[in-house]
Amino acid sequence: MRASRFTLFVLLTILLTAGCATGSGTAADPGAQPEQQQAEEDDGADTDADATADSEADAAPEAEADHDGFDARLSSYEYPYEVEIFEVDAQRQTLEMAYMDVQPENPNGKTVLLLHGKNFSGAYWKTTIEALTDEGYRVVAPDQIGFGKSSKPRTFQFSFHALATYTKALLDELGVDRTAVVGHSMGGMLATRFALMFPDTTTKLALVNPIGLEDWKRKVPYTTIDQWYARELKKTPEKIQAYMTESYFDGVWKEAYEPLVEIQAGWTKGPDYERVAWNSALAYDMIFTQPVLYEFGDINAPTLLIIGQRDRTALGKGDVSAEVRKTLGNYPELGRAAAEAIPDAKLVEFDAIGHIPQFEAYDRYISALEGFLAADSAADSATDTE
Repeated sequence: MRASRFTLFVLLTILLTAGCATGSGTAADPGAQPEQQQAEEDDGADTDADATADSEADAAPEAEADHDGFDARLSSYEYPYEVEIFEVDAQRQTLEMAYMDVQPENPNGKTVLLLHGKNFSGAYWKTTIEALTDEGYRVVAPDQIGFGKSSKPRTFQFSFHALATYTKALLDELGVDRTAVVGHSMGGMLATRFALMFPDTTTKLALVNPIGLEDWKRKVPYTTIDQWYARELKKTPEKIQAYMTESYFDGVWKEAYEPLVEIQAGWTKGPDYERVAWNSALAYDMIFTQPVLYEFGDINAPTLLIIGQRDRTALGKGDVSAEVRKTLGNYPELGRAAAEAIPDAKLVEFDAIGHIPQFEAYDRYISALEGFLAADSAADSATDTE
């Protein structure tokens, strides 16, 4: 009887031990659900650790393979000058801002900051940098966050105020206290915001066919970020070149314009295009919803407006009637209105030139820009038509 009881005790002990070992995982499941749910919520909220890991992955893209295009950071695309990296702590993540800091052989003691447009990067300033450094200027040409070789964050709230702040931080890091600011297209909106936020830093302001000379939301229905994203995903190299040919160059494409299309086209064929397209959609929302024209009267810096008169660039032209479309992007009128609104402005008009004078009419463009930068006195209020 004692043996039977002992045997029974041993068997019960073995069964109980096995049951605890087997059931430990399943028995803990209900208690683990809140932690699992919290982990999912944390992932959706993008914790500091997640954001850092995500930005680190973005900062060091894998080598390209099995495709013809570019990764998000353009790791295989060569810029005309050495590219350096400036780290930005922004919105619970560490991002990288790529930039070129080009020193002249014979310095004149002055610096020029070049701010690129929405469909471009710092690389397209190549000929401008060459000309300005030849004249003795130090030239700083950054890629804004979300553009060019800079980080393409998974989550980011774009604003001109934020981009201007990060750009000012870069200048501080480089020891640049005073600079002339040149902006093209979207870069014109950013340059304006920079001049408004940092008037003591901005010696002069030059706007080259800037967008944002009108408030589109007064005529154009709002496009959501998701709608912009869907549109971006439909882009192809052929569609991008067709758009630039028609919108920028009056239907005539030249080999000299190839650098303008190759980055955008290359991204559509690369491994990270969804990320690039998302950043582009976020930037479109910033451009549409954050006008700067209502503050033109507050600009203190002497200002040059270089306006190609054929330009008709405007956001949302395809979302309005033909009648309304005719009223959008009238750069002859918009340029003159801006020159009237900015206290110390000079307007230079280029007849029969479109959105990118630095490519389509380089000699006239660089002559006007260098003359403005070299002038000791404030820009006069005259209008020059060339």
